[in-house]
Amino acid sequence: SVWTVDGISQATPLLQASSEQGFKALDLLGGNYTWYDMFYGFIPGSIGETSVIAILLGALFLIVTGIGSWRIMLGTLIGMICTAYLTNYFGEAVNSENPMLFLPAHYHFVMGGFAFGMVFMATDPVSATQTDKGRWVYGFLIGFMCVLIRSINPAYPEGMMLSILFANAFSPLIDYFVMKSHIRKRISRFAA
Repeated sequence: SVWTVDGISQATPLLQASSEQGFKALDLLGGNYTWYDMFYGFIPGSIGETSVIAILLGALFLIVTGIGSWRIMLGTLIGMICTAYLTNYFGEAVNSENPMLFLPAHYHFVMGGFAFGMVFMATDPVSATQTDKGRWVYGFLIGFMCVLIRSINPAYPEGMMLSILFANAFSPLIDYFVMKSHIRKRISRFAA
């Protein structure tokens, strides 16, 4: 037998929200997708990134087994929340036409691959930072850059993987400065 339809292709909510100028991002969804639909995964998207509740269960498993760093995950979340509030504020202040500047933080969390990248890609033990303080900075940098790329660059609505790649490039530098700061504190403590 010959299959006539292998699948359905349609825009994901993140692409839909970033597609038009002059509208608020949530208005562009047209009531088709609620926050709960996106949280539970009842939306179109790439496999593995649509159900945030399943991703959070995976995060719990990674944290309990000690494989994933909770500092990176929480730092990424804090970076995303801070930057989303900043873009919301500045979007209103400059009366911008860019719909992604008005997307609230809790929608950034459930749209696109943010949660998946935060849990499974950013916590890669080989390319992530190795120091505890460095993990906070590394995670914050990922969350900050993800929202910035999503909001400022209309040609690239996702931004999570690109922000992880940029943070990976700075990961040795972050560890270097954390270690240098730690050594400086130790020297000053024992010099007295």
